[in-house]
Amino acid sequence: MTASTPNSADLLARLTEVLEERKKADPDSSYVAKLHSKGQDAILKKVGEEACELVMASKDQDPAKVIYETADLWFHSMVALSWHGLSVADVLAELDRRMGLSGLVEKASRQ
Repeated sequence: MTASTPNSADLLARLTEVLEERKKADPDSSYVAKLHSKGQDAILKKVGEEACELVMASKDQDPAKVIYETADLWFHSMVALSWHGLSVADVLAELDRRMGLSGLVEKASRQ
């Protein structure tokens, strides 16, 4: 990690805190609050849009766009998590649980 690269865990924790604060804000002053005020369907629509934009950026083979659209997807996914009272820590715990598991074995265990 370079001096200009933030600690990813710290950054995600700070962003989680900001999302929690903003979802309670006035929807006229906060994009996150506006999404929450519109309800889950609006949040999920944004997640879907951002996922599609990431697919298109990847197909275009434009690394800068891939990074930009991945950031948008992660952000909106975090908004969706906050809708459910969940956080990145919950997702990280699940990823940690899966470490060392074969992806094929993990997928078969869901059936």
